[in-house]
Order: sequence, then structure tokens, then C-alpha cells
Amino acid sequence: MQFEQPLQSAILVKRYKRFFADAQLADGSIITLHCPNTGSMQGCNLPEKRVWYSTSSNQNRKLPYTWEIIEVAPQVLVGVNTHRANHLVQEAIEQGVIAQLQGYQALRREVAYGDEKSRIDFLLESADKSCFVEVKNVTLGEANGQGYFPDAVTTRGQKHLRELAQVVQQGARAVLLFCVQHSGIERVAPAAHIDPDYAVALQQAMEQGVEVFAYKAVLSPENISLQQEIPVHTL
Repeated sequence: MQFEQPLQSAILVKRYKRFFADAQLADGSIITLHCPNTGSMQGCNLPEKRVWYSTSSNQNRKLPYTWEIIEVAPQVLVGVNTHRANHLVQEAIEQGVIAQLQGYQALRREVAYGDEKSRIDFLLESADKSCFVEVKNVTLGEANGQGYFPDAVTTRGQKHLRELAQVVQQGARAVLLFCVQHSGIERVAPAAHIDPDYAVALQQAMEQGVEVFAYKAVLSPENISLQQEIPVHTL
């Protein structure tokens, strides 16, 4: 995924009210960034760290700047814009990067499904098979390379796991794909220390046939792309 223009950088001052962040430019002035991330942003919401932002040409936007990346440690970049995850995954599927999701003739996004009225991120289809793909963006990582999802309690995430398990019971294929926008993460696990119920639900979903994969992004101010599969460790 190539940015229309290379991202510009600033120093994070603070994130507040969930969707706002102040950042300081090189000349000392302060700008307000839109923060497109509803999670806790644990570990990637660090004042005085360098951030990169995009600029929109849409004159109707109240905030023209969008926070995209933060450097949490020297040369360790994290993509905080959760809206990018589905675009990254679709691009990786279409370019053949995600080997497990090849061989389908059509791709549809945001398709309604399930008894709990969810919308699947991607429905892959061929004449004789279908695959439901739910994408989760991973940004919580430790210095030892361990990544976690979620970074806050997520009842919505548990619902998605139940829906995916039901898909398998009905004879289709179901995949949970962790989109890892963190250059320091080498493996992913459920964050049982944050949301133990999600960790249990993930294990149960896998036992019922839901497939789980993680793919890691390479990030820069010019582009972001998924390039490498990394292990998923469960309970």
C-alpha cells in the first residue's frame, strides 16, 4: 500500500478523547491529528516519540491530518491506523502473499452473515467453496518480540469468534487473520492477561475448526505492506 504522498513526521505530545492526538512540528508549532484507533493503544501511545501522519486534500474534513505510524523504540515502527488493516490484507491476498487464501475466484467485503448479525471483513468464493476471513489489527508488542491481541477487553471480538465457528459448522471455511503492523513483533498470542475470555474463546474456535494465521507488515513513511507469516501461539 503506497501512500499518495510520503508521510510527514512530528513528535507526539498526547492522545486524548480517543480520536485526537496533538503533535509538535520541527518549528515548535502544535497540530492536532485524527487518531483512527478505538483501542487502548497500549505500548504505542507514548509521548515524545516520533510519529508520522498523512494529509488529506478533502476540504470538508475538520482534521486534515491522520496519525499513521509511531516509532516506539529505535527503528521499531507501529502502524496505528486500524483502517489500513483490511486494505493491507486485500492487497496481500490479491498479490499472492497470503498463501493460505489463494485459489478463490471472487472477493467481497463487509458481507452480512451469522446469527449475531456480524459483517465479515472478506468473503472469498469459488464455484465449489467459500472462505470467511475476519481481520484483526495487532499493535501490542513486547521488547522480546511477543505480540498480543487484543490490547483491551473485546466482547465484539468474542462474538466474531463465535460467528466464525458457526461458519465451520455449516460447512464453509473460516479464518481469523492477524494483521501485524508492528516491526518488532515476531509471534502473536491471545492477550490472556488483558482479556482471558477472548483467549479461551480463541482456543475454542480453533478446536472447532477456525484457522488462525498472522502476517507481519513492513512499514515506512512511503508504504506499508504485509510480507511475512509469523507464528501464532495459543493456550
